Amino acid sequence: MNEYTVLLNWDDEASKWYALNDDIPIILEDTSLDTLIGRVKMAAPEILEMNGQPYTDIHLLFKMERQAVIA
Repeated sequence: MNEYTVLLNWDDEASKWYALNDDIPIILEDTSLDTLIGRVKMAAPEILEMNGQPYTDIHLLFKMERQAVIA
């Protein structure tokens, strides 16, 4: 099984979630966290296949981070 950790970050200024992983490689954005996770699940195998990497039997781990600037 191939395991990938996808970082989920919230951008207050843009009011969007971002999904990032350099190993797949993938970067997607959406205003809905649930929609974004679904898009990552659909896109990851396709991107891996296009890059000649194993794309079956993959396991995606989602790690959520939220950063804030405190003035």
